[in-house]
Amino acid sequence: MSTREAEPDPLGSVASWPVGVAAVAVVGPDGVHATHGALDRRLPWASVTKLLTALAVHVACEEGTLDLDGPAGPPGATVAHLLAHASGLGTEGRDPVAPPATRRIYSNAGFEVLAEALAVAAGMDFSTYLEEAVLAPLAMTGTRLEGSPAAGAVGPARDLAALGAELLAPTLVSAETAALLRGVAFPGLDGVLPGFGQQRPNDWGLGAEVRGQKSPHWTAPEASAATFGHFGRAGGFCWVDPEAGVACTVLTDRPFGPWAREAWPALGSAVLAGWRAR
Repeated sequence: MSTREAEPDPLGSVASWPVGVAAVAVVGPDGVHATHGALDRRLPWASVTKLLTALAVHVACEEGTLDLDGPAGPPGATVAHLLAHASGLGTEGRDPVAPPATRRIYSNAGFEVLAEALAVAAGMDFSTYLEEAVLAPLAMTGTRLEGSPAAGAVGPARDLAALGAELLAPTLVSAETAALLRGVAFPGLDGVLPGFGQQRPNDWGLGAEVRGQKSPHWTAPEASAATFGHFGRAGGFCWVDPEAGVACTVLTDRPFGPWAREAWPALGSAVLAGWRAR
């Protein structure tokens, strides 16, 4: 009889999280590696919604409905500025608080302006465009936009895993466009990363937050600087480490707080140790 101990479960720590519901998926280029929890329960995505909205905007730019360099938002700002939280808009208001490309100001209002611009250009409401351009092609049948394009998606973890897989290995947009979504846009801008304080610089792509050298951060300390994604105040996240070849998605029923600042990086470390470039 072998006396070799079983390998630890990289998702084992999730069972001890102080939440009622936690649904986790780990995805690689060849599909789902592992899951935990109720993947079909619909939960709020909060600001993880921004990844959906950004992807829809990039689809629109590729088809010629929008132009990344086209004017949008406050004077002097473009679609690209809005995607990268560099338009100068404040967090919630529609009045600029800084010139474009001078500060990284995390802006829910900016993503609402983006969705409005897309709706006008496409001649349909944004939720319909999102359904046709992103949700239906990715078979995300349980997810709907039930509020703001910045934070209003509700859906199951199974669908969030499908989004993670798309961001890891894009099919809806070209490799060049995907690189814009996850690469640092308007580099060198400082700003506040919600929940983690001032970051110098506060790197962001055209839609996704970029880890860079940020500390503290919600992803694993071992994550590559190229890691990108988003977390939400509803207690979930989606990150992709393109160098490790793995994505991790989480939805819970407990809002973001000190528990998440401790639990999420630890889970990320276990995921990278278990599935890095398998």
